[in-house]
Amino acid sequence: MSSKMPPAVRDHALQIARHEMGHYLVARALGFATGGVTLTVTRDLRHKGGASINLVQPISSLQTMTAYLEARIMVLLAGAMAQSLSPSCAPKQRIDKSKATAILNGAFGAERDDAKIRELRHLLRNLLHPETDPESTDRIAAELKAINDRLWQRTLDMVETFAETITESGAMLVDRMVLVEQWGRPADTYEVVMEGEMLELLPGVQAITSVKRPENSGRFTAG
Repeated sequence: MSSKMPPAVRDHALQIARHEMGHYLVARALGFATGGVTLTVTRDLRHKGGASINLVQPISSLQTMTAYLEARIMVLLAGAMAQSLSPSCAPKQRIDKSKATAILNGAFGAERDDAKIRELRHLLRNLLHPETDPESTDRIAAELKAINDRLWQRTLDMVETFAETITESGAMLVDRMVLVEQWGRPADTYEVVMEGEMLELLPGVQAITSVKRPENSGRFTAG
């Protein structure tokens, strides 16, 4: 059905599909349980997408909380980076960083991700730097920037690593989209629901190595 989409609609759907698969794949790699992915795109380029991610995890220490917040921020960053992927660029250069930033700033409807990132980043800074004077605005800004830069780069590396899987699985989602019948008006909405069980059968998803978050460290180690 997606082959009958107008080219502009298909291109938009591919971008949003990559966005959601970026959330999904990075979440899996960072140890979150995942469900399905949904995508809806209209002929006038309105869209709605979602990747089901289970955020329930035991928090038994400050280190665990720190690692959890870092992982959650990275999952949120991954969507914009994945959406900006260019199939034509060389490996390790496929993410359009300027476009990813614009997406987070609301240019393409991902401002909710950015709002969550900003709040979680402040909470993470509070945990990592409890000694900082609340009135030291310059120091606080520097600490927030250091956190953002570190997690941005780590997410960038992960999305680049998963770029091929993100692109292929996103295209698969769009290929499965169908035109939804609507009572009383012409059908103008394409949608797809991909259950978690089906996604987990994809070779690219099965190949992802989970990233461990040990309690004695705020950093992640691949394993």
